[in-house]
Amino acid sequence: MPIPTPDHVLALLDTRPGFVFNDKELARHFQMHTRQDLYNFADVLEGMIAANSILYLEHGKAGVGFTSIKSAVTAEGVLDYVSQRKAFAIVEDVSPDIVLHLDSLKGALHGDTIMVRYLPTFAEDERPEGVVVQVLKRNRTKFVGTVRASGRRLLLEPEMKRIWESIAIDLDNSLPAKPGDKIVVEITQWGGDGQTLQGKIIEHLGVAGTHKAEMLGILSEFGLPEAFPDAVNEAANAITAGITQQEVARRRDMRTVSTFTIDPADAKDFDDALSIQRLENGDWEVGVHIADVTHYVQEGTLLEMEALQRGTSVYLVDRVVPMLPEHLSNGLCSLRPHEDKLTFSAVFVLDATTAQVKGSWFGRTVIHSDHRFSYEDAQEILEGNDGPFKDDILTLNKLAHLLREERFRHGSVSFETPELRFLLDADGKPLKVVQKVRKEAHMLIEDFMLLANKHVAQFVFNLKQPATKGKGALAGKPVNPMVYRVHEPPDPDKITMLSRFVGRFGYKFDLDAGNLPAALNKLASQTLQKPEAVVIAQYAVRSMMKARYTLEPMGHFGLGFDHYSHFTSPIRRYPDMMTHRCLAQYLAGQWPSDTDLLAKACKHATDMEKRASDAERASIKYKQVEFMMSRIGESFSGLVSGLTEWGVYVELEENACEGMVRLADLRDDHYIYDPEKMMIYGRAHGRTFQFGDRLQIRVKDANLLRRTLDFELPDASGGKRGSSAGRDSNPRRAGKPGGGYSKGGKGTTGGRGRR
Repeated sequence: MPIPTPDHVLALLDTRPGFVFNDKELARHFQMHTRQDLYNFADVLEGMIAANSILYLEHGKAGVGFTSIKSAVTAEGVLDYVSQRKAFAIVEDVSPDIVLHLDSLKGALHGDTIMVRYLPTFAEDERPEGVVVQVLKRNRTKFVGTVRASGRRLLLEPEMKRIWESIAIDLDNSLPAKPGDKIVVEITQWGGDGQTLQGKIIEHLGVAGTHKAEMLGILSEFGLPEAFPDAVNEAANAITAGITQQEVARRRDMRTVSTFTIDPADAKDFDDALSIQRLENGDWEVGVHIADVTHYVQEGTLLEMEALQRGTSVYLVDRVVPMLPEHLSNGLCSLRPHEDKLTFSAVFVLDATTAQVKGSWFGRTVIHSDHRFSYEDAQEILEGNDGPFKDDILTLNKLAHLLREERFRHGSVSFETPELRFLLDADGKPLKVVQKVRKEAHMLIEDFMLLANKHVAQFVFNLKQPATKGKGALAGKPVNPMVYRVHEPPDPDKITMLSRFVGRFGYKFDLDAGNLPAALNKLASQTLQKPEAVVIAQYAVRSMMKARYTLEPMGHFGLGFDHYSHFTSPIRRYPDMMTHRCLAQYLAGQWPSDTDLLAKACKHATDMEKRASDAERASIKYKQVEFMMSRIGESFSGLVSGLTEWGVYVELEENACEGMVRLADLRDDHYIYDPEKMMIYGRAHGRTFQFGDRLQIRVKDANLLRRTLDFELPDASGGKRGSSAGRDSNPRRAGKPGGGYSKGGKGTTGGRGRR
């Protein structure tokens, strides 16, 4: 029989729009029976795939197969490359995410913006399937990792998660390096379509595994700058410290009111100060004074653009990478004691008995901090010791308690996960891991910062709208443009999962009354001081939506506030600077003009906040692994903190370090992960692992380069293990049509579930 042309193939596929024909069906239809016919037909199909005239899918109802391009939809999305065998396209308004044929990625890497062509599905239990048509935008062009040798070549093993291939190093155009070095490469040739992913070395960070190299590597891994450009430092240093009488005259002078700061003992950038004075009628006037950063950092300047780009200060275990140069962050803007400082303030009149807000004032001020407290200093006073401004501290704490009680009555939620702190030696080696303890002094400051953030947002929201409203990003919307910090209510399905989860510990999560915040707080109080408290808190936090910045006043579920902004930390957060500018414009009777720019800055700030948080977690994980390297072979008690198809995560009770017991190491049974029951069970003997189980583990390995801890169970090492749970049972055979169509001979991913 003659080999069918592309037109013949399209004519057939177009008769069944949306139907996936497998290779055998096509071969039978066109009477392709001999080996040579099958190979020639495969060439026709490959050409049609390359020309994007048909879709080739891995996971269709008929297995691997082909469908008409007329059935497909094209959309822009982001590549989520979750494993070496699974990739998805995240497309707005398409749910669930689109399964991608791995051989179609065209060299796209995790996080890249892609054009995807996919076959929609209307069945609830099926995912749409598609291919990458084009890479539209690279998520990043630089990668950090460790050099390894491969024959005569040098390869970079990327540090970034979800990059599943090595990067060949272009030795002719690179800085020198050797195996074991930590380096940064810039991509010079992207992979896909027969090309090898290749890059040149642009920065040498040091020897992998050393403290300096690893911390610099984490910053590079997440695309976070460390040093400021010389021009930015010069611009900051050119700003003088003097405060003129003309400037004081434009502000409310509060230098005679008792004022002080309360911060960590090692802090240098003091964003906020509190003032307090008794009014004649017995009420208390409390001022929340915030560094007036925008007085010094003017719009359109190099300093402004650098702050916008960074978005936030970054806090690794051993350093702070500031958003603003030190001359500003630790000098001009920092509310240091015994110095006059320019501030932007929220001043409240509070009822002495109830702490009800009876009046508020917002505007620019000048203050003089009388004392610098550490949290420990303030806490000693709260615990009964003498100290400066004792009466003021005690009064503020009483008012803070009243504000906190009112906040929880109105729906604020209290679920906290522990924070870790490392004691490091001079070389950065961790000597001790301790959990940070939040005491009353911390909560005192937090309550007044929340008060200011809430009322600034509420003030702007309640302003009378001008005749022309809703410009740019808010066109047609009855909203006063403002940088809101929003936290949307959780997905009901996740709350159902949370209810099932805590039920396994014997807790009843009562949602019958429809008051989710009250149910969450009841659960938090019931688990207090219980061994499973941390695990439940972590699961509850993961059930919540992520807070973000937006111009839409959507409220803050976690705090129970209808309106909320970030006003109180402009030295370390760019959104606070935007809030200051918006508030200043409203106070001057003006209207923020470029809401499109504000909206873009909100999204960028949200993205940079996540990036900084991921970097912080990476540095913590690295130091945890480094700390545990000297404890290999030792036994610890821990709680099961996570379950996956490949292992059991355990968090140690002594130091909160987390590692994994790999199912492959459990040789006493064949263990299976059941996500519906949230458990792992042994098929033969019935042993189970569930969240919150207390296990005795032994530290098996600590891998600094991968930042992983491997644990083992001393009582589950005997016997012979069967085939691995979750392993593919039906690998696709390599070859041409009739023998399982393959481009590269990869296996199927075996299943539709994501992650």
